[in-house]
Amino acid sequence: MPYGYYYRYWDPTYILVIIGVIISLWASAKVKTTYSKYSRVRSMSGLTGAQAAERILHSAGLYDVRIEHISGDLTDHYDPKNRVLRLSDTVYGSASVAAVGVAAHECGHAVQDQKDYAPLRIRNSLVPVANFGTMAAWPIIIIGLIFGSSHFLVNLGILLFSLGVLFQLVTLPVEFDASSRAIQILGNTGILYGDEIRQTRKVLNAAAMTYVAAAAASILSLLRLILLFGGRDRD
Repeated sequence: MPYGYYYRYWDPTYILVIIGVIISLWASAKVKTTYSKYSRVRSMSGLTGAQAAERILHSAGLYDVRIEHISGDLTDHYDPKNRVLRLSDTVYGSASVAAVGVAAHECGHAVQDQKDYAPLRIRNSLVPVANFGTMAAWPIIIIGLIFGSSHFLVNLGILLFSLGVLFQLVTLPVEFDASSRAIQILGNTGILYGDEIRQTRKVLNAAAMTYVAAAAASILSLLRLILLFGGRDRD
């Protein structure tokens, strides 16, 4: 009887959630181990992440982008609204090839902003609606389920959740392009040499996989919602 009870209430769509969690954990572990490995390799130029970022920004004609030090581990990001490049504890003052690579990647976003890179513009415009959709989706779906005949609310919740998935998908070309720009700039400016470029590429590729994993997990979650509730209006 106990076995039959649990089997009866086992939701096979949980497999999609589990797959998404496994992919995300793998990507997170990959970027941490890769960054840790190459954070112990000092760049031949001796430039810190902050110094490399300043050189890259100036070489691109970006003199109005501030560089700030923020706390945290790999919390680096470019703020297009305030035109600020924020580098974390592990990047700002480190002269490793990993730190220089991450700093260059964030500079890649600043260059995208300068050149009015379309996917970046689209992603930035999606931020408020994606945040709202992600927060509101489940409450709306639950309300729709409570009022069993409200198929509209359930479908609206799924639609709102899909906005977050769209944001994750648009993020992918933005991040890959920023890494590509970073590698090219590092080679052209001579900040990194020879094998250092290959090592930095490994760091940035590992970081990019976290965005791929996030997108995959979001798609799997959306698929689960569609499988669970998408056909309710036909019941």
